[in-house]
Amino acid sequence: MASSEIYATWTEATIFANILAIQSITLNRVYTEWYRNKGKDFTITSSTAYDQKWMPGRNIFASISRAVDTIFSNYLSRPNIVQPLFTQYCDGKRVSCPTWMRQWESQTLGERGYSAIEILRYFYGDSIFINTSEEISGIPSSWPGTNLTIGSSGNKVRQMQEQINVIAGAYPLIPKIAADGIYGERTANAVKVFQRVFNLPQTGVVDYPTWYKISEIYVGVSRIAEMA
Repeated sequence: MASSEIYATWTEATIFANILAIQSITLNRVYTEWYRNKGKDFTITSSTAYDQKWMPGRNIFASISRAVDTIFSNYLSRPNIVQPLFTQYCDGKRVSCPTWMRQWESQTLGERGYSAIEILRYFYGDSIFINTSEEISGIPSSWPGTNLTIGSSGNKVRQMQEQINVIAGAYPLIPKIAADGIYGERTANAVKVFQRVFNLPQTGVVDYPTWYKISEIYVGVSRIAEMA
């Protein structure tokens, strides 16, 4: 995909900077399940109007491929935020994007001797840094596959509890709960209140619609799908 958007003749620093932005925005879309929260059955588009461009069957440039292999486990984030940054960008020639990275301008900076992180901070701010993921894996959907209810336990329950607690910070009617991975009465009650606040059937059970409504509100409250 990087070979569809940038040029192999660009400086090494520019190539690295653009690949990091590409990887970060992709991981953000996966992490936040942005489109699945809107009822779509895909994770990311192939349109630069929204995400990035991938052209099936196109040539892959060796220099770009080597750079990807070098930094494939890296992404961009901000201090005290684990989630990948939503690093929007455009080419800066055909499309204007004053608050995003402009790819052709990033090449100009590379030619002036800027390093990859200096290029990225020029566009996204001095606080960003390059983070590393210990594991790279694809997840088509975070939905656990079965309803979560009293007696359920495990990482999916803990994930839901942690998101409920973040949401509760913005919606005080929702009680905070222990994120212990155990679905008990208090968790069920918090889910019922969440369902009432967001006009869902008040079952206290996290079914498919409730799971993705929790995910949607969590993304909105935590703002992890935004640059700010």
